[in-house]
Amino acid sequence: MASDTSGGRDTFDIGGAFTVDRLGFGAMRVTGEDVIGRPADEEDARDVLRRAVDLGVDFVDTADSYGPGVSERLIREAIGAPDDVVIASKAGLLRNREGDWLPHGDPDFLKNQVLCSLDRLGTDTIDLYQFHRPDPDTDFAESVHAFAEMKDAGQIAHVGLSNVTVEQLETATDIVDIATVQNRYNVGHRDDEAVLRACEGRGVGFIPWGPMYAVDDDESADALDEVAARRDATPRQVALAWLLDHSDVTLPIPGTSSVDHLESNLAAADLSLTAEDMAALNAIDPRE
Repeated sequence: MASDTSGGRDTFDIGGAFTVDRLGFGAMRVTGEDVIGRPADEEDARDVLRRAVDLGVDFVDTADSYGPGVSERLIREAIGAPDDVVIASKAGLLRNREGDWLPHGDPDFLKNQVLCSLDRLGTDTIDLYQFHRPDPDTDFAESVHAFAEMKDAGQIAHVGLSNVTVEQLETATDIVDIATVQNRYNVGHRDDEAVLRACEGRGVGFIPWGPMYAVDDDESADALDEVAARRDATPRQVALAWLLDHSDVTLPIPGTSSVDHLESNLAAADLSLTAEDMAALNAIDPRE
């Protein structure tokens, strides 16, 4: 793992190979309502993706289940597969007509999904492919072995995990090198602090999904509003800046379908929080 500062932005080496700005973009919201189907205006969605890259984003996260398939396709149409942008996708979740997220870790299914992702993204190798969620009906190690085989076949460059425990991270690491872990985490929800610390110890990138969910939580809003007022910033910018300051391995990926919100989110990379600010935000969680 390497952390550096360039042009006001910290960087991280994913898998020791891909150096990216730590503040990336999550492409879940460029799909339709409830992350199902096409967006109301596909050209607007492509504009958001193009603008993100124009503003220096070089890490874009998506999944085969976003749409399903819609987000990956829009990424190919908007930005293609440029050498200077790391594209991360995921497999291991199904969507039903009601919009439920259903874990499905059968190795044959995963091996089929990577073929679909490769086709939609228009690339021969996916930079980072993540197991979206452990499946209680499939042995976890068998699912991870499928990703190891994808890597051996050259279909993916690096393997990531999502929604896992420390024990599952350890199990997976015995099978294949793990580059990243993506779990729910934000200033007001730190149940996976132990997973984050395990990632720090291993030089594994930690991608906190839902990085701004805390903005709407009653227990977090007052502290975020207080710091935002002091820093002439928005609560969302403060929530993202806290994640960047909290650990050198965090890779927040705020998502949006709006160019204005995108630009506001990315400005968080240049927001400096003081010790007083961090203390106020850390106090949201009694474990700090």
